[in-house]
Amino acid sequence: MAKKLVNMAIAYDFDGTLAPGNMQEYDFIPKLRMKSKGFWDEVSCYAREQNADQILAYMYLMLKKAESAEVQVRKSDFHKYGEQIQLFLGVAEWFQRINEYGRAKNIRVEHYIVSSGLREMVEGTSIVKEFKAIYASGFMYDHHGVARWPALAINYTTKTQYLFRINKGSLEVYDNSVINRYVLPEERPVPFENMIFIGDGETDIPCMRLVKEQGGHSISVYNSNKNGAKKAAEQLLFDKRVTLIAPADYREGKIIDLAVKAMVDKVEARSKIFGLI
Repeated sequence: MAKKLVNMAIAYDFDGTLAPGNMQEYDFIPKLRMKSKGFWDEVSCYAREQNADQILAYMYLMLKKAESAEVQVRKSDFHKYGEQIQLFLGVAEWFQRINEYGRAKNIRVEHYIVSSGLREMVEGTSIVKEFKAIYASGFMYDHHGVARWPALAINYTTKTQYLFRINKGSLEVYDNSVINRYVLPEERPVPFENMIFIGDGETDIPCMRLVKEQGGHSISVYNSNKNGAKKAAEQLLFDKRVTLIAPADYREGKIIDLAVKAMVDKVEARSKIFGLI
């Protein structure tokens, strides 16, 4: 009789974690005939003027600017914008390699996105099928398939809700029946100690802290080609927000590859110990 697989989850931020920069900067903002800095400066200004959430502000301005520039904002258009996103080295091969490593240890590794970026753009990337669920900001669409209103806006603090959804197995955003109900720790599909969160900056701190304080692991990755990125990651490590830091290089044998495999080994060892009790 085959052994029951142990569940393990890796949750990722997207921008700056799996891909350099912000996803809107690859194709969408250039189509507005704007510079990235100009767009984000306007987002900050608008959020300040309206006392609004930064995520809602950027989603509003995406639609407003697109209308003015006659840029299409159907779901299929966002998917096409997502196709232009360039991933960090090794990301394309990462998921299969980690999944196979986990299976060899009797562990089912599942991957999730928890991001303030746009889920529709993530859905356009080459790695979309690797994720069990994508939790990211997204739009509602009219009968023509045109974006009209935010359906979901995920900021740095609301991100933590989705870690609890993974923990409890309540994966549908619209369904609050399980997420608000007490579930015994031993009955939760993915214990926090079997969870890894990978992010790149300050907006990921609440998730990093939650997972680390609940017995899991948090990793801060940084772009080696970006000035100040490593120093910012080192500060997170110094402040005990994360378990470790690593360059955003997901190729076999690199730091993050070795670290995550060691964390899989730890989950395997723990499951063996509890299997003896």
